[in-house]
Amino acid sequence: SGLDVTLRGGGAGVNIAQLLGAGAIDFGMGSNSFIPLNMVRAGVPAKAVMAAFQKDPQVLITHPRDDISTLADIKERPVMIADASVNAFWVWLRAKYDFSDRQIRKYTFNLAPFLVNKEAIQQGYVTSEPYTIATRGGFEPQVFLLSDYGYPSYAAMVLAQNQLIEQRPELVQAFVNASIEGWQSYVYGDPTPGNQLILAANPEMRQDIINQAIEQIRSRAMLASSDTEKNGLGAMSRARWQSFFTTMSENGVYRKSLDWQNAFTTKFVNPDGAE
Repeated sequence: SGLDVTLRGGGAGVNIAQLLGAGAIDFGMGSNSFIPLNMVRAGVPAKAVMAAFQKDPQVLITHPRDDISTLADIKERPVMIADASVNAFWVWLRAKYDFSDRQIRKYTFNLAPFLVNKEAIQQGYVTSEPYTIATRGGFEPQVFLLSDYGYPSYAAMVLAQNQLIEQRPELVQAFVNASIEGWQSYVYGDPTPGNQLILAANPEMRQDIINQAIEQIRSRAMLASSDTEKNGLGAMSRARWQSFFTTMSENGVYRKSLDWQNAFTTKFVNPDGAE
C-alpha cells in the first residue's frame, strides 16, 4: 500500500474517539456500531469506513441444560452483563426478545461465579470466554451468538478522521485496502506473521487461545454477509446502519433526530457506490 503506519495499543483504558477528535491519531478501531453513532452524538469529526466483522462477536453463555436451547429461552432468567452492556446489546434484547432489566446481574469479567453456578448465564465474546470456560471448567458451554439471531451491529471497524476522508481520500482507500488484505490473509491464509506480533505485544497471550479464536472466526463466518458477497470483505450498507439506529433510537439510546448517516461512509468498501 506504500503507507508508513505506526500501530498503537488500544484496550479498555484508551478512548479512541477522543484521540480521533483531537487529531492524535488518523485511524482507529471500533468494536461495535454504537461507537460511530456515539461519535456523531458527541460531535467527534470521524466515521466508520469499513467493517471487517459482519457479525458482532457478542454472545450469551449458559451451562449445558435442557431448558435453554435458543436465545429466546433466556427471557426472564438472570443474566450477568457488564455495566456498559446495559445501554448496548441489552437494548436490542429488550426490543427484539422482550428481555427485562429485572434479569440483569452484574458481570465483572470474573468467570468464577459462572463456573460454580450451573444456573448462571453471562455475556462474553465468542472468541474468548467460551474457550476459557471449557478449559477451566472442563465442560462445553452453550453459546448463543447474538448476530445469529439478528443482532445488526458491525464489529472490528476502521474509523477515520473526516478531514482525512475529505482531503486525502486516496490515503484512506489505501489504508482500507491494506486492512482488507490483512484480514483476508490472517483469517483465510497464513496467520503466522500476525500471531508473532500479537504474542510479542502481549506476553499473557497463548498460541492455543489465538488458534481457537481464528477457528471461531472461520467456522462462524464472522467476516461474511450478503453485503460481502456483493462488495467483498469490509463492506457496509446503509440499510443495516439504519436498522441498527432505528432500533436504538426507538428505545431511547439516541435522539431520533440524530444524523445517523454521518456515522459511516460506504464509498471505500462498495466499489459500485451502492449503499
